[in-house]
Amino acid sequence: MAEAKTYAGGCHCGAVRYEATTDLAPLIACNCSICTKHGLLLTFVSEQAFKLVSGKDDVKEYLFNKKHIHHQFCPTCGVESFARGTKPDGTPMVAVNVRCLEGVDIGSLTPTPFNGRDL
Repeated sequence: MAEAKTYAGGCHCGAVRYEATTDLAPLIACNCSICTKHGLLLTFVSEQAFKLVSGKDDVKEYLFNKKHIHHQFCPTCGVESFARGTKPDGTPMVAVNVRCLEGVDIGSLTPTPFNGRDL
């Protein structure tokens, strides 16, 4: 297993910035409608491993389907760099869009397909 590292990340225009500590596992490529259209690659971290550095008062939220995942996006550039939700046991978690992390070579990663379309 890879060692956890703290990454800086955020939206395209820089209004939303955060730090996330992760080993980039699990890394999933979900086929639900929103992940497909946004091209999201996701890793999941605890609330303690995520720090929103800027943009707290700016992010907008989008809920759809069962309204369990709180998709957070920048209203200026439209990028969804993270989402908030809960694990099956009710523990809060943050889904981090790995494409929004600095210094990550996406081509070197092997995401696991996840069938979110049929949930």
